[in-house]
Amino acid sequence: MKIIKQLKYVIKIKKNTISQEENAILQMNFNIHNDKNKQMYIIHKALQQQLKNKRIRNAHTKTRSEVRGGGKKPWKQKGTGRARAGSTRSPLWKGGGTIFGPRKKIYKSKINKKEKKLALRTIIYNKFPNTIITDQLLNNLNQPNTKYGIQELNQLGINLKSVQKILIIVEKSTRNLYLSYRNIKNVNTIEAKNINILSLLKADIIIMTPESLKLINQMNK
Repeated sequence: MKIIKQLKYVIKIKKNTISQEENAILQMNFNIHNDKNKQMYIIHKALQQQLKNKRIRNAHTKTRSEVRGGGKKPWKQKGTGRARAGSTRSPLWKGGGTIFGPRKKIYKSKINKKEKKLALRTIIYNKFPNTIITDQLLNNLNQPNTKYGIQELNQLGINLKSVQKILIIVEKSTRNLYLSYRNIKNVNTIEAKNINILSLLKADIIIMTPESLKLINQMNK
């Protein structure tokens, strides 16, 4: 897809800190389409590509060459009065191969790298009203603690009962962070290098660290 016009959107983000320290301001630039229809088109195209690559058709039947046995001719060609047969694994026989049955297939779809980066930039920009930037996310834990993880989400103003999906994006995931949030319903953690269209679209609220936001901005320039 040829990009005719792009606008540079500048976002000033206040970092929400749980410790009530002075809020710093981050400035991020996003080159995205100014046309809403083009934004929807590129996001839809990237989503289709991800869903197609995720799809695997596991149904698989065996042809006559794959079914075990059938190497010996059941009876001689002539003189028995029966119909001629060369194998007991013919599709006409019980226990034989299958004609035109489903075969295992891996679906693959391609999208240009620039289009995929544009789609990620676009959806991140549009999700910013529902995005929280915090530089303190289970930093002081020596062991996994789900209760403490819920307390931190509550301190960020998130009500787990009313919110459907929460996506936590960090620069590098730790064992304590993963295990602390693993048991909380509808809360997912992901590293910045692994962000994808589907995870971003599903999220009602996105929680990010400043380091992960900078990394995303660098990767998708």
